[in-house]
Amino acid sequence: MERIDQIESIFDKREAPTTPVVSPAVIKRLPRYHRYLGELLRMGRLRISSAELSRMMNVTASQIRQDLNCFGGFGQQGYGYNVKYLHSKISELLGTTEGFRCVIVGAGNLGRALAATHMFERRGVERVAMFDNDPRVVGTQIHGLPVYHVNSLAGFCREMKIALAVLTVPKEAAPEVVDMLIEGGVRGIWNFANMELDVECEGVVVENIHLGDSLMKLTYEMKTRTGESK
Repeated sequence: MERIDQIESIFDKREAPTTPVVSPAVIKRLPRYHRYLGELLRMGRLRISSAELSRMMNVTASQIRQDLNCFGGFGQQGYGYNVKYLHSKISELLGTTEGFRCVIVGAGNLGRALAATHMFERRGVERVAMFDNDPRVVGTQIHGLPVYHVNSLAGFCREMKIALAVLTVPKEAAPEVVDMLIEGGVRGIWNFANMELDVECEGVVVENIHLGDSLMKLTYEMKTRTGESK
């Protein structure tokens, strides 16, 4: 009996398996893999080699193999990658199979544009509602989404188990809205409020999006490559 207790004690002290640390650069490339593999599926392709995928994506074959090896590889030497299987595994890695529910906070031009797109559902995210404080839009529907007053945001998110919020409010209103979202149990914020949100709440992830930064990166590349200002 004493021997059994000693063995159990050894197993109790074993460290739990840890999730491998994956670099941000690899994570940033995963959506591109997902997109290109989706296009291959629509073309009816069954398999593809890392060399062929590298030519499509302008990423070296070695880099592709290194990236996918972070998650187990998924390939077979002499065969390449099963397109359908690899697409489904990357979908799982990216959380598109989790059934996340989403609200859009801010019913201005950008909020309306995001309400109109099918981008969310194509990536496994269900849009449930929009929120605003403008009495002219509260109580209406925008592209099939009901618009509620922002004062009910926290309670709605709790009740409907909202995991993700898209923030398109003016930057002055963003901190208060973020507090409401955290109170409502939201775990992910896609921030278009034109300010850096640094949320100090465990379990809450923020993706800050700056459209102007992207535009200026493009104009820099244009100027650098052409050597012209116009």
